[in-house]
Amino acid sequence: MGDSDATLRRRATFAAGLGGSMQPMNGKSAAASQSSVTADFGRDNGLGKRDRMMETARAKSKSEKHKRRNDISERMSCHKTQESLLSSSSGFSNYRGILNWCVVMLVLSNARLFLENLLRYGILVDPIQVISLFLKDPYSWPAACLVIASNLFILVALYTERQLSKGSFTERVGFQVHCINMVNMLTFPAAVVLLVPSVTPVGGVFVVGTHTILFLKLYSYKDVNKWCRELSSVKAKKLARSLSCPSAQHLNGGDRKVCYPGNLTIRDMYYFVFAPTLCYELNFPRSPNIRMSFLLRRLFEMLFFMQMLVGLTQQWMIPIIESSMKPLEDMDLTRMTERLLRLAVPNHLLWLMFFYGFFHSSMNFSAELLRFGDRQFYNDWWNSETVTYFWQNWNIPVHKWCLRHFYKPLLRRGFSKMVSQSAVFFLSAFFHEYLVSIPLRMFRLWAFTGMMAQIPLAWCVGRYLRGNYGNAAVWMSIIIGQPFAVLMYVHDFYVLHYRQEAD
Repeated sequence: MGDSDATLRRRATFAAGLGGSMQPMNGKSAAASQSSVTADFGRDNGLGKRDRMMETARAKSKSEKHKRRNDISERMSCHKTQESLLSSSSGFSNYRGILNWCVVMLVLSNARLFLENLLRYGILVDPIQVISLFLKDPYSWPAACLVIASNLFILVALYTERQLSKGSFTERVGFQVHCINMVNMLTFPAAVVLLVPSVTPVGGVFVVGTHTILFLKLYSYKDVNKWCRELSSVKAKKLARSLSCPSAQHLNGGDRKVCYPGNLTIRDMYYFVFAPTLCYELNFPRSPNIRMSFLLRRLFEMLFFMQMLVGLTQQWMIPIIESSMKPLEDMDLTRMTERLLRLAVPNHLLWLMFFYGFFHSSMNFSAELLRFGDRQFYNDWWNSETVTYFWQNWNIPVHKWCLRHFYKPLLRRGFSKMVSQSAVFFLSAFFHEYLVSIPLRMFRLWAFTGMMAQIPLAWCVGRYLRGNYGNAAVWMSIIIGQPFAVLMYVHDFYVLHYRQEAD
């Protein structure tokens, strides 16, 4: 009985399972079937992911093998496509080492020349001789007296402007007084230097240089005050910033704004006279305070470069100039060229020292002392690619004056740019000749010719040379042109004075 019951239970269970499996989409059996289908799809997706992963792994292994092969080939290779550094297409621009090499070679070559000079001539530096350049008679100081007398021209200009502001002088009368005052400012010191034998050439340069600076300053003073009167007649006390009352950002601290005619004072006039600028304004930009460390550095530089200029002139320049007289007398072109090239190096070195000592050290010293804010006395003239750019940037005070009081007024009167630029060079040539011929008491027009020759030179360099070639042409004109003029003047001075004394 027990075996038969067990057999019946197994058959019932099998039948129930068979019947449940044959029932179509009914209850739990349908859900089970759905889950089995989903499981099959999941199994297929899992297989697909596994295949893709295996393919990715195979691809990675291939790329790694390829990379290893490339690494091996790169390790074995020592060449690649590239330009030489000195080729313009390489894009390389760091030549600092070559610049340092040039500086070292320059120092070594000049050291050799200096030692050769000492061995040939000995020590020629003589401080007593320097004093004699300024004074022939210790009890007669005509150059200093002329500089003191220049205050008369300053006071005449101030008095004239005060009378014009009050209406006591008409514009025509004021213009005539200014013209007479400024003509006398140039002719009176020139006449004294030419007629008084006790004025030395160095003292004469100091006198005519001082009066030339005063001439340019007072001309600007006259023009700006005239512009103020013209504007005040149209808009009372509403003047342009550059001429009258500036904005608050233009002034520093408690500096008081000045409006016309409140600027016509002794204090204002003499501040402008001693300020390192040639262009007048009613309100100059001012620095907040005086930096004593900056002031002392500039003072040390001024004294140092003054000694260097005097010492190198006595030790290096004068022997070369003296040895150049014989070739100049004999018109030996080969030896003249050799002397010119020998003179070019010390002359150019002295010119660079003068530039730094005057335009940087002394002008910054006076600007710091007077709290004068505009310190742009020069621009990057050493990068000049044209002659015109050089003359516009090596002496900013003179350039500003020429642009403001000479070039632009000519343009407003209808002159072309070429004519106006030529007129500016003509004016510069006149003052260059004035500053050289009057102290030397001879008129040879070498400085005038050299300045006027800048016009065709500027045209040629600007038209045919660009970039580094233009910059090299500018440097050549500076290095060769100046010693040539120096030789011409020294030769003529020697022939005119010492040859006559020998005869």
